[in-house]
Amino acid sequence: MTDATFADLGPILVVIPTYNERENVELIVGRLRAAVPEAHVLVADDNSPDGTGAIADGIAARDDHVHVMHRAGKEGLGAAYLAGFAWALEHGYEVVVEMDADGSHQPEQLPRLLDALRDADLVLGSRWVPGGSVVNWPKHRELLSRGGSLYTRMALSVPLRDATGGFRAFRAETLRAIDLSDVESAGYIFQVELGVRAVKAGLRVREVPIEFVERELGSSKMNQRIVVEALWRVTVWGAQDKAAKARRLLAGNKAPTRGGW
Repeated sequence: MTDATFADLGPILVVIPTYNERENVELIVGRLRAAVPEAHVLVADDNSPDGTGAIADGIAARDDHVHVMHRAGKEGLGAAYLAGFAWALEHGYEVVVEMDADGSHQPEQLPRLLDALRDADLVLGSRWVPGGSVVNWPKHRELLSRGGSLYTRMALSVPLRDATGGFRAFRAETLRAIDLSDVESAGYIFQVELGVRAVKAGLRVREVPIEFVERELGSSKMNQRIVVEALWRVTVWGAQDKAAKARRLLAGNKAPTRGGW
């Protein structure tokens, strides 16, 4: 167990979306509870047919820091996180963390995100800043991820090195400030949208290095459709952003706005 404490940040909730993660959920929750004992965990299960939700219920019955949200079905990663965020804000948590269930986000690295949050509004666990790395990834997937983040930086004029990463720590005030009520994305592009919204809102966004480890158990949810959706959405948002800037220039208004965000 870690000696670090984060009581000064207020109550912490780690949201872990699950779909068919029966092989991973108990292991990842146990590692998380050891890494940051004061943190609470919300398993947001999308009615997994493999019984993940029932396993999570068993963990919660033994540990009052673990909670389970049973959702009606698989509606996308973003939808699960939005439901988890709403639950966190309703229950008074001051810090809300995103983390995958498959072990690719190592709970033992969560303290570095929480430590950085003391001087930030949103902290991204980044694979592509100095000190960050990936383990057991084929070269083509690394190039795809790096290229996606580079394209996002160029298209949307944001300084994020790892725009698609999903290991993040938010202040509750940040979630309120970026207006979750009109978030457009449901899939993995959700990560890009929230990061860009935070930057456009003028919030303090920091990236800290993490080691990302490819899952060993279960199957990945990433597929070609998700990649195509992400590229399309970023392209559309970039065009909207440029159009909004052009309209402001024509109107003689140079004040920054959120554009399409």
